[in-house]
Amino acid sequence: MPDATTIGSRPTADIPALARDGGPRAVTLPQDEATRWPIITADDEAAVLSVLRSGAISMHPVVQELEEAWRQRLGVAHAIAHNNGTGAIHAALHAFELGTADEVIVPSATWWASVMPVLHHGAIPVFAETEFAQGGLDPEDVARKITPRTRAIVVVHLFGMPSRMDELMDLARRHGLRVLEDASHAHGATCRGRPVGTIGDAAVFSMQANKLVPSAEGGILVTNDDGIAERVIRYGHYERLLPMKQLPQRRFAATGFGHKFRMSPLSAAVALSQFRRLDEHNAIRNRNCRLLSRHLAPLGIDPMLAPEGIERVYFEFLVRNDERVTRIPTQVLAEVLQAEGAQVGAPRYPLLHQQPVFTEGTWAEIARVRNAGIPLPTYAKDALPRTAAGNAQLLKLPVFTTDAGPIIEQYAAAFRKVFAHAERLHAAHA
Repeated sequence: MPDATTIGSRPTADIPALARDGGPRAVTLPQDEATRWPIITADDEAAVLSVLRSGAISMHPVVQELEEAWRQRLGVAHAIAHNNGTGAIHAALHAFELGTADEVIVPSATWWASVMPVLHHGAIPVFAETEFAQGGLDPEDVARKITPRTRAIVVVHLFGMPSRMDELMDLARRHGLRVLEDASHAHGATCRGRPVGTIGDAAVFSMQANKLVPSAEGGILVTNDDGIAERVIRYGHYERLLPMKQLPQRRFAATGFGHKFRMSPLSAAVALSQFRRLDEHNAIRNRNCRLLSRHLAPLGIDPMLAPEGIERVYFEFLVRNDERVTRIPTQVLAEVLQAEGAQVGAPRYPLLHQQPVFTEGTWAEIARVRNAGIPLPTYAKDALPRTAAGNAQLLKLPVFTTDAGPIIEQYAAAFRKVFAHAERLHAAHA
């Protein structure tokens, strides 16, 4: 970390006062346009109008066109559109044929939709620690959590960073476990040359409006397993069962399994149009985040760059503030940067294992296992100390979705200015 008394070669006396203390703000340029998402174009509007004017606004071929685009891009056998990513996760867990009180190993540092559907299939979420480098499940802790009742692992590629799939898949195969990749943040990411979403038994990509392929609402489930695909269709796509004349799942065509998960064609039209610009949009986001990362690393901030062999994307831009290195408490750093005009904050996902649905035992009622005569886990707020400690170090920065060089330079200046006051900030909050 640079000497806190200098910025470059300037002496301390030349360092501007913090904006919090009456000094000038470092970030003065407007940011709304640089962070706008989704970016809607005339092509998106035309795609929606085409479907709207067709009158086929409930079932339209554009849904199958979207599925085929995903299938071709990922090189998978099946891509099945859903009304949202949560519905797709439900369908995947159904297709895994979980039984009552089967255990599913899950992360705590994720959005609730990665975990809560487990309960509705009568299964038991078992939380494992998150590892720091890539922000996903820690394979060593996953190994410790496997029991004879474990049936599956839900792997989340959080914020666009692929998890440690080689080790997790090795564990899964050795123990006969299914793996669901929740790739809702990771459209376009790769692991050692393989697209995220093609490594586990099935994968889900959300296409909700703030995702990297946005629509109004939507999700896509992909798999190479014919049996999984057939069970996914029977669960929430009853209208697709009728053409499946040679397959046993067709017998459920009159009822399905009580769910309707098909995607709205209007949403699919937006998603397909946006899908065609995924690489272009990712390239801009990646370039901006990497540029700011190069400014932050010398200050002691860990920008969580991808390790060798991993190509990450930036659904969100999280960096790690190790207070032992920077000397500035994370909450203080956020508050001082906010005063400088930077749009920073804490991660927006509360840790799931600390939520009342688990700590108060409500989950057991949802999962219908309280009276099943099976030993139940006890969820405690302090159960995952490394995950909690790591989460407390995270700082969320904007993802700039357009060319934003001047604003990024101002953000870098804001960080340098704050770090020039590091020792004073540390002393004030020691």
